[in-house]
Amino acid sequence: MVSFLIIAGSSYLIGSIPFGYILLRAFRGQDVRKSGSGNIGATNVARSSLALGVATLLLDAGKGAAAVLAALLISRLWNSGYPLRESDAAIRAALAGFFAVLGHMFPAWLRFKGGKGVATALGSFVLIAPKATLVMIGVFAFTLLAFRFVSLGSVIAVALFPLPVWLLREYHDEPLVLTIIAAASIMIVLKHHANIRRLILGTEPHFQLRHG
Repeated sequence: MVSFLIIAGSSYLIGSIPFGYILLRAFRGQDVRKSGSGNIGATNVARSSLALGVATLLLDAGKGAAAVLAALLISRLWNSGYPLRESDAAIRAALAGFFAVLGHMFPAWLRFKGGKGVATALGSFVLIAPKATLVMIGVFAFTLLAFRFVSLGSVIAVALFPLPVWLLREYHDEPLVLTIIAAASIMIVLKHHANIRRLILGTEPHFQLRHG
């Protein structure tokens, strides 16, 4: 139980690093929360700077992966001398991914007003379910090219993600892993509630980039 609490806490702290806010503040002197959608994620950062948007995407994904790798390291150190079962490792990795996404969405450093968690989830769960993640990247890319709404691509890909995880059996025959992944997906979709409302009303802006 103590190791699970350590993993949850450390993953939240890693996930809560607001890279989008930090980068735009450092290189442009802007507060990303006061431009575009007000979101601290890569999409909104890219509206001010494509380069910083890409950097934010990579760093947000990287912190998700870092949380999972840290969780596995903590687990191995905690169980030193005893082999860590594959199913146990998968549970800890999924838990780390979930709390990293939670940290990105509700960072303590920004009064719990963060991003929507897509990139952080990508970095987290690509280490657990790489084949399913690749499928969903394809779904996202197709939707974005067809409709030019990042939010629509994100919502569809995230909502469907547990399905290929199940079909490809990348949940390591551990139902709890699939449950945690599904919970993270639901949480991300709910975080897009404003985008979903605008999509329904036809007021969601198409994605456009600004170079620089």
